[in-house]
Amino acid sequence: MRIVAVSTGLPADLTSGSRTVLSGIVKAPVDGRVAVGPTGLAGDGQADLSVHGGPDKAVYAYPLEHYAHWAAELGRDDLAPGHFGENLTVEGLPEDEIAIGDVLRSDGALFEVSQPRVPCFKLGMRMGDPGFLKPFLRSGRVGFYLRVLETGSVGAGDALRREHAAEGSMTVRGVAALLLDSASADDLARGAEVAALPLAWREGFANRAIALRRRPA
Repeated sequence: MRIVAVSTGLPADLTSGSRTVLSGIVKAPVDGRVAVGPTGLAGDGQADLSVHGGPDKAVYAYPLEHYAHWAAELGRDDLAPGHFGENLTVEGLPEDEIAIGDVLRSDGALFEVSQPRVPCFKLGMRMGDPGFLKPFLRSGRVGFYLRVLETGSVGAGDALRREHAAEGSMTVRGVAALLLDSASADDLARGAEVAALPLAWREGFANRAIALRRRPA
C-alpha cells in the first residue's frame, strides 16, 4: 500500500457547458512533501465549506486502480491522478478491503478512514457528464475521506500501512451501498452502529431503517 500522488488545488471557476461554479475539485499533483494539518493539506481548499472539508473530510483518497476502469468504461485517455478531486491517489487500498475506522499510517502522518465520498454535481461537471454521478456511486468506486489523527507531511511514494483495523465496522464499499435506495433496513441499522462514521451519517441510516420497517408489508 502506498501513496502514488499527492494533489492539491484552491477554489477556482469550474465551467461545463453554459454553467460556471466555484469549486476546489480541480487538483494537480505536486512535487516534494506537503504539510498535513488537522483539516487538510497545505495549498488545498474547498469552495463550499458547508458540505466539503472539515475534520471528517480533511483528506480525500482515491484508488489508482480505478483509473483503468473508468478509462475503459468511459472511453477516455485523459484521466490522471487528481482528476477525481482526490488529494491522495493510493495503491492497494480498495474500498471492499478498507473499513470505516481503520487507522492508516504514512511515512509522515496518521489518518483514520471516516466515510465514503458522496458525489455531488461538481463531479459531473468535472467529468463533463452530469449523468456520471449515479454510475460512480453504484460502482462502489467512490474513494474515501480521512481524518487526520497526527499532523505531519505526505509525499508521493510514501508507504501506507494499516496500524489499526476497526472492529465491528463496515467496509467503505459496504457503507457506500447504504446510500442506494436498495439498502435494506437491517443493513441501514448496521451502518447506524459504525462508531467511526460522522454522527449525521449514523442518524440518517437509523432514521431510514426505522422508516423502512414501518412500511406496510
